[in-house]
Formats: sequence, C-alpha cells, structure tokens
Amino acid sequence: MDNQEQPEITVSPPPDPVMYSSNTAHSQDIPYDPLPLTQDPSRNSIYHDPPSPHASGFETPPVEMSYFSDNIPAGAAQPRFLGAALYDDPSHNFRDSFASQNTQNTFRTAPSAANSSVYALNPDPSGPGAEHSGAYHDDPHDPEYIRQGGSPDAPRYLAEKRSAYTVSRLKSKRGLIIAGSILAAVIVLAAIVVPIYFVVIKPKSSFNSSASPSSPTSSSTSSGQPSSSVAVVTGGDGSTITMEDGTNFTYSNPFGGTWYWDPSDPFNNNAQAQSWTLPLNQTFRFGIDKIYGVNLGGWLTTEPFMQVYSCCWELIAPALYEKYLTASPQAIDEWTLSEAMAADTSAGGGLQQLETHYQTFITEQDFAEIAGAGLNFVRIPLPYWAIEVRSGEPFLPKTSWTYFLKAIQWARKYGLRINLDFHALPGSQNGWNHSGKFGTVNVLYGPMGIANAQRSLDYIRIIAEFISQPEYKDVVVIFGITNEPQGTSIGQDALSRFYMQAYDYVREASGTGEGNGPFISYHDGFLGLPQWADWLPNADRIALDDHPYICFDSQSAAPMSSYAQTPCSDWGSMMNTSMGAFGLTAAGEFSNAVTDCGLYVNGVGLGTRYEGTYTPGTWPVVGNCTPWTDWQNWDSTMKSGIEQFALASMDALQNWFFWTWKIGNSSVSGVVESPQWSYQLGLQNGWMPKDPRVASGTCANQGIWSPPLQAWQTGGAGAGQIAATVTASYTWPPAKISNAGAVTLLPSYTPTGTVATLPPPTFTYSSGSSVKTANAGDGWQNPSDTASGMVAIATCSYLNPWVGTASPPSPLCGAAARAVPEPLITPSPRRQS
Repeated sequence: MDNQEQPEITVSPPPDPVMYSSNTAHSQDIPYDPLPLTQDPSRNSIYHDPPSPHASGFETPPVEMSYFSDNIPAGAAQPRFLGAALYDDPSHNFRDSFASQNTQNTFRTAPSAANSSVYALNPDPSGPGAEHSGAYHDDPHDPEYIRQGGSPDAPRYLAEKRSAYTVSRLKSKRGLIIAGSILAAVIVLAAIVVPIYFVVIKPKSSFNSSASPSSPTSSSTSSGQPSSSVAVVTGGDGSTITMEDGTNFTYSNPFGGTWYWDPSDPFNNNAQAQSWTLPLNQTFRFGIDKIYGVNLGGWLTTEPFMQVYSCCWELIAPALYEKYLTASPQAIDEWTLSEAMAADTSAGGGLQQLETHYQTFITEQDFAEIAGAGLNFVRIPLPYWAIEVRSGEPFLPKTSWTYFLKAIQWARKYGLRINLDFHALPGSQNGWNHSGKFGTVNVLYGPMGIANAQRSLDYIRIIAEFISQPEYKDVVVIFGITNEPQGTSIGQDALSRFYMQAYDYVREASGTGEGNGPFISYHDGFLGLPQWADWLPNADRIALDDHPYICFDSQSAAPMSSYAQTPCSDWGSMMNTSMGAFGLTAAGEFSNAVTDCGLYVNGVGLGTRYEGTYTPGTWPVVGNCTPWTDWQNWDSTMKSGIEQFALASMDALQNWFFWTWKIGNSSVSGVVESPQWSYQLGLQNGWMPKDPRVASGTCANQGIWSPPLQAWQTGGAGAGQIAATVTASYTWPPAKISNAGAVTLLPSYTPTGTVATLPPPTFTYSSGSSVKTANAGDGWQNPSDTASGMVAIATCSYLNPWVGTASPPSPLCGAAARAVPEPLITPSPRRQS
C-alpha cells in the first residue's frame, strides 16, 4: 500500500499537567485534597456523620471569598471545603470562622457555612471532645481568644489553624520518633518512584494509549521530572483556551461540558460535550441517546452559497465563488472553481486559496461553540479528492484530509462525535454542485457508471480502514457512505447492491460488533424511508439517512408562523415508523428554510422558485425574497416563528443534523444572505434555541418510537449474521445499470493497482532530553485486507468519468481482456472481540 505524504501536526512541549485525584459525584470538576484531620475515617463520599439532622451536601450556599477569587485560574470553581460538620445548632445557622475571613472581609461579612470543613473544629469544653480543647480554635467569639487580646473584628493570620496540621503536644516523644521515621521512609520511597514514573512508565503509556477510558496524565519535561509549572489539560465553562496559533478565547459551555487536551496523550477520550452526553470514553447509546448534530457544510467540500465570503487571517478575504463569476467557464462548482483558481496567476490567486479557506472557514473555536450550543455531533462532508485525484481532475488533492484530521482532534478535545459523510464521488452520484461537478449522474448510471462505482468502493474501503483504528473509532462513530445518490435515476436494485458491497468493505475493515468501527449510514436515495423497511436484517449497526427539506417544493407566501407544526405533521410519523421498521433513522440534513430564497441556494445563476426565476422549468412568481433574507430587520414575530419551526423539526426528527453551522458573508453585501440555513447566526440573533432539549414535546401526539433498538442493530447478539438468501440477492456488480445496459458491455476497472493509505497525524512532545512521537496508527486497521485497488485495464478503452449520456467505446477491450468480473458474494467479515 502506498503511503501518501503525511501531514504534520506538531505540538510544542508543554509543562507537566497535574495528576488530579478522582472526586465524588457532587464535585466532579473540583479537584482537591482533603484536610489532614487525623480523626476522620476513610471516605468515598460526602460526609454524613451522626448526629447530623440532615444529609450534608450543597444545601447551604457556598460562601464567596474574595481572598481566594483573586487567585483562582479563569474558569475554575470557587473552593468548597466539605468537612465533617457537627450539627449541634438546631437552627443550622451560619457559624463564624477565622477561615472564612481575610484582610478585606471580617468574619461578620464572611461567615462559614454549617457544612464547611472548619466548622466545629473548636469543640465545646463542656461537651464531647473536651479532652481536645487545647487543639484547634476557629471561633472568633472564643473567650480564650478574647483573653489573649484578640478582637472579633481583627484580621486573622490563621496561626491557630496551623495547629490542626501539627502533631499534638500531648503525644509522646516515642510517637514523634515513629511518625518521623514513617515520614522519612515515605520521602525516600517518593524519591525513587516519582522519577521512575515520569521517565519510564508515563512516556510508555503515551505510545500505548488507545481510545479506552483513561485518567488525566502528566507529560515529561526536559529533565524527566515533574515541572513546577502546571499545564492545564482540561476545563469547563469560563476556562481559557489557547489555540495552536497562540490566540485565546474563553470556553462557554453552560451545560457542564468539559474539554480535554494533553499533547503528550493526544488520543485521550475524557472530554464530554455536555453533562447529558456520554464522554467519548463511553459508548454512545444509539436509539436511547439523542443525536443533536450540525453539519460543517461548505468547509472541506465547497458549495457556492455556503462560503461566498470566506474569512481570512486579516478579516479581509476574497470571495471563493464571487471572485470568479466572470471567469470562463464561470465558477459554479468546485470543479470550475478549481480551474479558475489554477488559471489565476495574479497575487492571491492559485489553487492554494482553497487551503486558506480550509484554515479559516472552520476553526477550533467553532467546535468549542458547537459543544457550548448543546450539540453533541458534527457531520463533516468529505470529497474523494481528499484521498487522490486522477488524470484531468482539477481538484486540490489530499489537502482537505489534513484538515479532517484537525477536525478529529478538535472534536475529541470538546467531546463531540463525528458523522463522516462521503459527499462527492468520482463522476458524481447526483449531478449537483456539491458533488464536485454540476451536470450529470455518472455513478451506477450511464456508460461510466460501473467504473466510477468500483472506484468509489475503493475510497469507501480506504476511509473505513482509517476510521476503524482504535485511535479514531470512538470519535468517528458514523460513516455516511454516499451523500444523496439519485436513487430515482439509479434504481433501488443497483443502489442496494452498491450499499451491500460497501457494507462488506466497511465491516471487513472494522470487524463486527459494538465498538468495532462505525455505524454505516445509507441515504434513502430520495426513494422514501418506507422503501427501505426491513432491508438487510441482522446487518451490524446500519442507519438510514433522510434529508427532509420543504423549501425546494412548491412555494408559498404564507407567514413563517403558519409553519409551526408542519415538521410534526410531515416528518414525525415517518421518522418514528422507520425507527421500528428499519432501525436507527436520522435526518442528516434539514434547515429552517421554507422558501428557496437565499444567495445561490439553488446554485450560481439558477434563480429562485419563489421569485419565478428558477431554471430549468417555468415557475410562477410568489413574491419578493427580501423579507426572507433581510434578517437584520426581522421582528420578534418572525424570529419566534423560525424558532418554533426549528423546535418542531428537532422534535419530529428526534435524531438530526442541522444544515449548516455557518454561512459565509457575501463579498458584495458583506452579510449572510441565506440566514435560515445558519445555526450559528440563529444563536447569535435569537431564532435558534439555546438548548436543543427544549424541543422535546413540541409535536403533540406523534406516537414517538420507544427505545431500545434490537440488539443486533447496535452491534449486540446476532449482529452481522445476515442470511445467505439475503446476501445472494445483492450480488455485485448488478447485471445492468440505468442509461447504459448490460455491464459486460461497459468500461470497468480491474483490481491490480496500489491502494492509497490515508496518513495519520503527527503528534510530538518532549520527554526527557528527546522528542517523542505518539502512536497515531498506520492508516489501515485490518492487515489481512490486502486486495489491490481498481485501476484501468491497459487493453481497454474508457470515457471521461463525467461523460453523462454516451455510447460505450467500441471495441471496448482487446480480445484477451475481460472488463467485468463474475458476480460474487463477499465472504462474511471477520468478527473482532
């Protein structure tokens, strides 16, 4: 297998992170050491000591102390000291405490709570514990303190508090000697163990780390010893994030989400998007846990209306498509855009403009904001040219893969899961601009339909091998193998055979059963969800993808408020029925648009149905698009109407990915001109819900499907045990395809080529005096998968892969060549434990 040039993600050596101890469920985000009170028994939970009249916890609000707040890192919680409090006071009033005061506040303005760790450290001389009355005193009203000249209003330097940490003078000299001996032994032991851990054990763990649960770890410094400075590797709401370019932003996540990134442990899966979403080191429960997702459309596969104005380093950026509207040919898809860019030899021209777009259109901060918006998934469209291009194809090759690797890193850091969508296939699976080239369908359709399908299956196999590796399988958990194939043209029989072959390729790479590779997602091909009911029973972890848009149908001048329940009535029953009849069903795309108004929504120069300017066809004029796109002047009624539509959509679809996270500004107007397609813009301006969970119950009486899915549908018992009679009905290739005829008369490829292997990222860090490289996998999960790649037969003739309707070459091949192998059934994939 031929390794491509490897992208390098170099991480500067960090200071050592601290080793955090585990905490109780009441304080998961607050690492602390317990006070060394010798009378305390060993505990694993919040204190609950008799004669407490009620359970301790956070019933009493914590006291805010400015002494501590000035020294707390950004985003960290105020300290809470939870000690074994004695509830002798039936009123449960606050108790005064020296520990609750500082040089700014007296005990009267900062009393200690009844459940603080210093409350009751001065026992009543007449009550239990009087024998220790010579020990610690923390009561400003204590008579002994007053006799010593103190004042309840005087600031304290905590001299008496130190006595709690010293050996009592009542102890014998023998006891002091014993304690000193133990302490010396501990120090000697630590001097031996700590260097061994940081020099030997810790570096080794970085290379053996996988996607399994792990604890926060420490990196090594140049000396091999823990550094006195602390590198922050995790945080929550309000913490400061430093991106790889050195810029900072404040992480905002009001839902209890935590980020995690340790350069010396780059495959750690401790991050959690929200408190209600399982962290990456736990298996997402499909069918039980809801998918709240958003697409990163227009990033790695460009579309004209997505990023007509792409942000750049200086915030003054050329448009991707608008810049080349007068080019010949006009830039209407990524094919023609790439041609125009390559022909542009002026300053700022060239094909590398696309990489600038990858660098700036979506950044790490977008992933942080997505988690902070209550979302737990991202769907990322990826084109085939992320892997390779062949002769005559103008796309920028392999570069977008580098940025998909960054997407994996950022998703891992913020606890997000990825649905990788194979968005653009060679030849085009639908003829639309987002497939790479606008025009005709050439996958499973037309004279090059089989050859393009063979090549596409190779790319599906290559992607599956990479994402099934243990370093990535818990982040990339869904693989959409083909975006929006034109099933109505291709036909369900040919599409089903292609889907079956893709299933075999993915499971050959991953193995079967929960935890082995991704869910395989199939688009319904616009044939409708009911057409796929009971398809491929006992297949291991497959999902059905539907894209329910209403904006491309007949247009209406009805106000936005009239669509409040439209998603419920149009989509709710359909999705719920499919969850039972097929299995996991999700909406891979939907938007808030109810008209096709918006800049380039239909494509460059194609107009809109709403204004009667759309081509092809004749469309009546319904109205002017301005009220639907002039979002700066939307009133509260319009915004409320859009939000209600969004909530109804989310509730009806149950598992969904909004299209899309952001829309670029127009380089002409300087603003977003397709506002109902941008989740981010809606959050910023008040027409998208701040918390997607509030959508639950918006659709009344829709008969919501009740979980769980069947065991085999989630990788449990029976997964992968597809009956032989079923697989026999989906042999590959089909005997014939639409708009071409018998496949034996069509150009096809042969498996004699070198298979490309997707390169992993590179993570480096300092350990001792050397630079270490973390194990990131080799790009190929199943070493037994050694089949060659599909390439042209030397003695055969071929047409342009995007040819459209044409007659096959004649003669097709030389007498000794056979174009298409006999139909076969791929052997059942191996099962991994």
